[in-house]
Amino acid sequence: MKISHLLAALTLIPGAAFAQCGGSFSSFVSGLKSEAVGQGYDAATADRFFQGVSQDQKVLRADRAQGVFQKPFIEFSRRLISQNRIDRGRAMAKKYNAVFDRIEAQYGISRGVLLAFWAFETDYGAFQGDFNTRDALVTLAHDCRRPELFRPQIFAALELYAQGDFDPARTTGAWAGEIGMVQMLPRDILENGVDADGDGTVSLKTSAPDALTSGGKMLSHLGWAAGQPWLQEVTVPANMDWSLSGPGKPRSVSDWQAMGVQTRAGSLANLPASLILPQGHKGPAFLAYPNFDVYFEWNQSFVYVLTAAYFATRLEGAQIYDAGNPDQGLDGSQMKQLQRKLQARGHDVGKVDGILGAGTRAAVQAEQARLGMPADAWPTPALLGRL
Repeated sequence: MKISHLLAALTLIPGAAFAQCGGSFSSFVSGLKSEAVGQGYDAATADRFFQGVSQDQKVLRADRAQGVFQKPFIEFSRRLISQNRIDRGRAMAKKYNAVFDRIEAQYGISRGVLLAFWAFETDYGAFQGDFNTRDALVTLAHDCRRPELFRPQIFAALELYAQGDFDPARTTGAWAGEIGMVQMLPRDILENGVDADGDGTVSLKTSAPDALTSGGKMLSHLGWAAGQPWLQEVTVPANMDWSLSGPGKPRSVSDWQAMGVQTRAGSLANLPASLILPQGHKGPAFLAYPNFDVYFEWNQSFVYVLTAAYFATRLEGAQIYDAGNPDQGLDGSQMKQLQRKLQARGHDVGKVDGILGAGTRAAVQAEQARLGMPADAWPTPALLGRL
């Protein structure tokens, strides 16, 4: 697959153009056609690409119904990681051993990382989504929640169509426009698609070598450091300074060891690492190395990212994490109540959605420290009551 003029064109579209959304759907599509012609596509190509496009209400409902991400790490990870997924992952590792060897040699991506994404995104290719991709992208770009994300993907799909690699009427995938076994957006396919099986096309829906290699190239493009770890389970002492924990707070491994942090198995890497306590200081504990941050370029849900990173270690032989005995957390309605209270105190928690994201975690940790509570970023009924 070649990279044409589109990638340069996408970077030149002014920010104001990305913000265009809402209004009449037919007028919106007419505007997309005009923009396509302005980028150099002939009108007939644009007309064929957008012919029959429709607004998909199922896409909008799916976008607004992501309650699964409200679940805490222990429940979420146990739901996603089954023995069947572990067994199939190890079987796939053997079946495509040569492919994974090439990916590791060329891009430095460990096989467990790609296997975990493959499992979570499509159950190793078994279910890749049945939403019309073009309609999903146009629907989400027309919706005014995140047009800056989805509008460029429409033109990336148009470029794939112009190259003969995308059928706007028949290409299907996830509700958010991702395609194939490891679910890549059209622009990612343009930039990172690899014909790994040598058949002359990049077939992310039907070719595991193409999908896995493309995923490996994309992770490398996103900044994955070749050959480095990403996550390691640790034990923590009962009396450390919990305010030092949390994503984006790296310290040297020697610093963590001096505080009493120890690995449950193996040895710690000589890299900066952040201490992750997904359910507070009484629950599971992990050191997250720099490669862990790359996961957030793939998916921005903290609970998904941590589960995918942990599952990757399990597929490569790590033991089941020690769940500990975390304090009771909050349900969805309580979490929304907490977020509103945190907003009232001047904290930026983003949208009040009942999801314990990065902004809410940081605000919780700050309030715990102010109140003299263990500042481990895990919200409890006790914290809610004191606020």
